[in-house]
Amino acid sequence: MLMPASKEPRVGPSYEDTLARIEAQVGEKDAAITALQHLFVTSYSSPVVTPALLRLDPDWDNLRGDPRFQKLCEEK
Repeated sequence: MLMPASKEPRVGPSYEDTLARIEAQVGEKDAAITALQHLFVTSYSSPVVTPALLRLDPDWDNLRGDPRFQKLCEEK
């Protein structure tokens, strides 16, 4: 990854968010879910990953049947 949050805390998470969306869309479920779990505990500007966003955003449609993803959607 060119600019991870560990090296660029202001914009890195946004790049990680974008990469997770791409991974979800191309079927890299494990990588996408791992990234989402990390983004849930990382502060960054936008778009911030929330359970509501995961439930509504079509970028995550390929992950909907995965129990790990469902758990992320239910967290408060």
